[in-house]
Amino acid sequence: MNKFLAVVRREYVQGVRGKGFIISTLLGPLMMFVFMVVPGLLFSLKTGGATRVAVVDETGRLYERVRESVERPDTDDEEVAEREARETAQGVSGRPRVEPGDMEVSYRVEPVALAAGQGGDDVRPALDERIERNELDGYLILPRDIFETRKSRYYGRNLGDLISVGRLERRVSRAVKEERMRADGLDPERVRDFNREVTMTRQKPGQEGEQAAAGSFFLALAVGLFVYIAILRYGQAILSAVVEEKTTRIVEVLFSSVRAFPLMAGKLVGVSLVGLTQYAIWALLVVGIVLFGTGALAAGGVENLPHIPPSLAVYALLYFLLGFYIYATLYAVVGSMVTTEKEGGQLAFPVIMLLMAGIYIAFPVIRSPNSSFSFWVSMIPFFSPITMLVRIATETPPFWQIALSLGIGVATVVGLVWVAARIYRTGMLMYGKRATLPEVIRWARRAS
Repeated sequence: MNKFLAVVRREYVQGVRGKGFIISTLLGPLMMFVFMVVPGLLFSLKTGGATRVAVVDETGRLYERVRESVERPDTDDEEVAEREARETAQGVSGRPRVEPGDMEVSYRVEPVALAAGQGGDDVRPALDERIERNELDGYLILPRDIFETRKSRYYGRNLGDLISVGRLERRVSRAVKEERMRADGLDPERVRDFNREVTMTRQKPGQEGEQAAAGSFFLALAVGLFVYIAILRYGQAILSAVVEEKTTRIVEVLFSSVRAFPLMAGKLVGVSLVGLTQYAIWALLVVGIVLFGTGALAAGGVENLPHIPPSLAVYALLYFLLGFYIYATLYAVVGSMVTTEKEGGQLAFPVIMLLMAGIYIAFPVIRSPNSSFSFWVSMIPFFSPITMLVRIATETPPFWQIALSLGIGVATVVGLVWVAARIYRTGMLMYGKRATLPEVIRWARRAS
């Protein structure tokens, strides 16, 4: 036990004192903010002024309604209001408001006069020249038969601006519908009120108050993502450390004083503690922001933070550790089989694919968390860190199933470490070539 703890201490101290750990711990939250928030802000940023659009109204009665609809501010858009009401009922209204559907888009609309007998095609050459002279960004043709065909034509300089073009299309469609209703003697406001969606609160039987399942569900997927990130980062670190010890022949000295099993187990535990330390620092930072920055979050559009049951947070930690140890052990086995990190990266690809398979399998589990398929895939230890968490978050299974899944997972970790230690001891002492699969199987069967 003393030798095991010595290995754990060595791996942990060496990990937390490394420059890579310090830099990634400090810059990690900043990088997450950059990748999550900045792209949305940049995507919503529209340089220049309003989009200048000329409208050719062949019907003679649509221009004013189109102009009013197109130039109406985004805050008056009923599509945004209806979606916000729907998301509030679903418990996901705490998400950031900046997204492609909510981006501020402004237009400056002007009419195009048509002489007697002229149509839109007759004025197109002149409008094309205005676009070439940068006097217009585009022009819209409303054909005479638009009420029957429900088709219009837009010619623009930048058709790649999907936000502006898409918003223009929706608002023209709204204007046409309102004009048709007015022509038939219907009040557009009354019709809009009749068509407003009915929202639905979501509650579990026996519980009072509205339940926001989105927070629990996304926590389950977040754990799967964190396992994936942790394996990419710390699994690769384990592989690199094993390869380095093998190439420098330090392992020969280690094996003279420590058996293979406590050496590998200590290495895995030490590296996992390094990862947990980093995640704990980030978690404390997030908690601090939530506790002391509530006003700033509300100003940024995050109104309702999702409620996560404490039991789910405990299960998330347990399954995170389970998934990390299972896949980290496989990385250590890969490291003992190869002679260079390049070879290790190639052999580690199936390990990553196995982890990604668990993420994909989680989607059918979401729809039927208590089906036979969901039960069995949540018992497979390579998938359970994600699939069982999804089941707990969506429709919590009986406790015996959770306990059985954890038990199978722990037994799998112990078995993998035991088998991996056999492979590790022989493979680390082999130099010059990469081990083949028959050789690895033979090492696993050989008594250590």
